[in-house]
Amino acid sequence: MVKKPRPLVELVATGRYLPERILTNQDLERMVDTSDEWIRERTGIRERRIAGPDEGAAFMGAEAARRAMAKAGVEPGEVDILVVSTATPDRWLPSTACDIQALIGASNAMAFDISAACPGWLFGLSVAEGYIAAGRGEIALVVATEKMSAIIDWEDRATCVLFGDGAGAGVLRRTSGDRGILSSHHKSDGTLANLLYRPAGGALVPMTHEVLDRKDHFVKMAGREVFKNAVRSMAEGADLALSRAGLTGADIDLLVPHQANLRIIDATAKYAGIPQEKVYVNVDRYGNMSSASIPVALDEALERKVVGPGSLVLAVAFGAGFTWSGMTLRL
Repeated sequence: MVKKPRPLVELVATGRYLPERILTNQDLERMVDTSDEWIRERTGIRERRIAGPDEGAAFMGAEAARRAMAKAGVEPGEVDILVVSTATPDRWLPSTACDIQALIGASNAMAFDISAACPGWLFGLSVAEGYIAAGRGEIALVVATEKMSAIIDWEDRATCVLFGDGAGAGVLRRTSGDRGILSSHHKSDGTLANLLYRPAGGALVPMTHEVLDRKDHFVKMAGREVFKNAVRSMAEGADLALSRAGLTGADIDLLVPHQANLRIIDATAKYAGIPQEKVYVNVDRYGNMSSASIPVALDEALERKVVGPGSLVLAVAFGAGFTWSGMTLRL
């Protein structure tokens, strides 16, 4: 029998920020060769949020962070660790975490970014958990913020229909009780990187007129292969996270999956043995917000009282890298 793990850190509160602008499938019909029926049938998406010119990754992340801290009753100066997940930084130097730190006034925190694509918030929770467990701080703020609309080719119907913008955040602190992170599983496979990636724009292939003309700074995706690997990897993440916590799908009160595609969500729930009524879905309203998907969904679920104190949650995600994660939490 697996020994029930004792959590080291507790997720005290969450927060989210979503741009006001809504881009519907009908709007996309006027932009590219697609249709509302085609998009909904293949992805489950009806609409997504699109950030404005002044709504960058740091701005959205700071707004989500403020809301999470307010719910937790935590002042900015109390934050010891600030971890930010983003695939869409406003600029390459300094880190988005440092920009968010300045915006929210978390002057006592060490702040840094991580890059793990869609599972990034779950990776970030584990990073913060490790720092707190090692005695390097008491309170951590983990933010995921994504302006995916800035790295999408709006003439490529295979990708532009999928993504949206937004940010989510969570406050962690040391715990001596039974609430918190119970288990996690994180993995990656860099040999599959070219199935979902941006070919240019970094130090190896810097931004040039030629790069812009070829649109090599935008996301490229081999959809069928990504789908196949996503289903397999999210199933693995769910299975190992559950087994390490000594749980089964029947114990879970809510599955919070990465919101990339309704068919992937359904396949993950079926594998984990979790009925559809215990699966949180908002992909229809927001599309794929990369690493912001899970914290936004979890914050919504808490706000709507779908779950509450003591609930068992399983979160799973898959993204570019390839990277994938599973995590169990008692709220």
